[in-house]
Amino acid sequence: MSKLSKKEHLHKISELIKDVKFAMMTTTTHEGHLHACPMTTNSFDLEKKEIWFIGDKQTETVADIERNPQINLAYTCHHDKDYVSINGTAELVDDKAILDKLWSHHYNAFYEHGKDDPNIQLIKVVPNGAEYWLSGNAVVNMFKMTAASVIDGKTAEQLGDNHSVTF
Repeated sequence: MSKLSKKEHLHKISELIKDVKFAMMTTTTHEGHLHACPMTTNSFDLEKKEIWFIGDKQTETVADIERNPQINLAYTCHHDKDYVSINGTAELVDDKAILDKLWSHHYNAFYEHGKDDPNIQLIKVVPNGAEYWLSGNAVVNMFKMTAASVIDGKTAEQLGDNHSVTF
């Protein structure tokens, strides 16, 4: 694969995650342990360095972000078996205009007072860097792995592409 520009990498990552509803957000607990939870990605613009989530002020995730804003987001693109990992800094934001843009009636199931619930917490992730893995053609990869498993000393080669980008 040819060398991609930063803009091309960001476009590829955006294409990979645009249809992925949930990210696993990993934070660091007060004990120093890693904690991951599923979060709905509400909006993102990687060129502007913004990924938005709606969280709850009463959760461990929000408490973790208050203590240590360094987070990681993991996305799995099921149909192609591609993966994206984004590291960044989370910010706890209070902005009614942004909430109005991100809000969906589905959130009423989680917040007793709907959009006016005092426990709503906007979370903005400012990405520092990302890494992504493209698995390639699943059928071709299956044959490569099968061949490698039956031939002594052979390992599966070129099962996809891996790229990193700094924001």
